[in-house]
Amino acid sequence: KDAPVPLTAAQLTEAEAARLAAAGGWPARPMCSLAGRKKTLWAWTVATWFGAGFGKPGPGTWGSVAAVLIWTGVALGFHPSAQWMIGLTLAGVVLAVGIGVPAATIAARESGRKDPGFVVVDEVAGQWIALLGARPDWKHIVLALLLFRVFDIYKPFPVRQLEKLPEGWGIVFDDVAAGLYAWAVMMLLSRWIS
Repeated sequence: KDAPVPLTAAQLTEAEAARLAAAGGWPARPMCSLAGRKKTLWAWTVATWFGAGFGKPGPGTWGSVAAVLIWTGVALGFHPSAQWMIGLTLAGVVLAVGIGVPAATIAARESGRKDPGFVVVDEVAGQWIALLGARPDWKHIVLALLLFRVFDIYKPFPVRQLEKLPEGWGIVFDDVAAGLYAWAVMMLLSRWIS
């Protein structure tokens, strides 16, 4: 017996989705696959932060963890002074934002999505902002990660409003703002963390 032909997202109606769900499953292949779409290699590599954005569940968290691992590797591997670490982190933020905005724009256009979840270069920039001036010990690193994820997910004013900026600007700058919130709270709390 021939296997049913998978539907595309455009062919799937609400009634068909209900029928498939009632029957206990979806088509064998993903309906919203990005396969076959044009992809600009450099933009997708940067936007997904070398594939971290394809991690499941929660690609944003995977992007943040990747940023934390890079930051921690530099801090513990090279032992730069606090001033050098701040300078290196700021340079990383500028680079992530400067290359991330056009990369996010291209990946969003090519995927046909306004703010694709797999674009995580914005989480990298925001996470590095949250780590600015942090001590390279596990308490400060975990606190910076948790604070950034909370502000990125809940998006207090004006973080959510920044998503309305066009294309890559909106994708990246809401996370920059979330990073600034996390950084401010981190600086306040770090006085009590030894």
